[in-house]
Amino acid sequence: MHLQQTIRKIVHCSGIGLHSGGPVNLRLVPAPIDTGIVFLRKTAKGPVPVKVDGTKVVGTLLCTTIGENGTKIQTVEHLLAALSGLQITNLIIELDSAELPIMDGSAKPFVDLILKAGIQAQGVSQPVLKITRPMEVKDGEKWIRIRPSWKFRVNCTIRFDHPLLAHQSCSFEPVSEDFVEWIAPARTFGFLEEVEALRNHGLARGGSLENAVVVGPDGVLNKEGLRYADEFVRHKILDIMGDLSLLGMPILGEVEAYCSGHQLNTTLVSEILSSTDCWTMIKDGASAVPMRPSADSTIAAQVS
Repeated sequence: MHLQQTIRKIVHCSGIGLHSGGPVNLRLVPAPIDTGIVFLRKTAKGPVPVKVDGTKVVGTLLCTTIGENGTKIQTVEHLLAALSGLQITNLIIELDSAELPIMDGSAKPFVDLILKAGIQAQGVSQPVLKITRPMEVKDGEKWIRIRPSWKFRVNCTIRFDHPLLAHQSCSFEPVSEDFVEWIAPARTFGFLEEVEALRNHGLARGGSLENAVVVGPDGVLNKEGLRYADEFVRHKILDIMGDLSLLGMPILGEVEAYCSGHQLNTTLVSEILSSTDCWTMIKDGASAVPMRPSADSTIAAQVS
């Protein structure tokens, strides 16, 4: 049985947005039982809540963006992966920008922040989404699928037209491997020849060797090198965990992905939510009728 969890105290951090290049201040605030994960974006008209669920995805270009009523929150996947990996189910995330801080390009700074705050079990069971039949989404040769299992596991393979990333595969299973050690420190990455093109399109303005692994023709440009020999595919697993957390509850199912990115990951989330015959919700050890995410009015009431 999974228990709902939040953090023990308020913690905060500051950084820059990977794509905007602007400053961001972020606070993590403990939340009551059944709140879920809610972003609270500060605006000139006051704070605007955006609850995390798979119906709120509004963009997947190089990151995952969620939004509601015109308010957008960009690059949510690394923090969501940290929350998923540490099994935080109730949290208010306050920020004063449209984009989360990129920090070092991994989930580790967010993990460290959460561990600094402390994790508080809330004594109430957390519903779990159990996959009951296989599902798959494809885009050409790229795909991601999920099949029934009584555990959560991610198997990922990537291929790029570069000797360093020609083929990498990795599997992660939280039951036997530690997210904090194996996945959280893996950084986002990109290719040197793409950087100028991204900036011409208003993206990656805050990107640097301090918050991303940059791959040139002859190898990694970062002086410190890689944190793992297969850091690239581990970061893809991190992204998958963050994107799949948009389902709003822990998952029992085995994920397999081949060259998948945010668009395919979030499409799978949408397909799962709309196909209620492919999953069941388990609470207190018993199956329940599948439920859709909470209504927006309920979300607003919980935040206020």
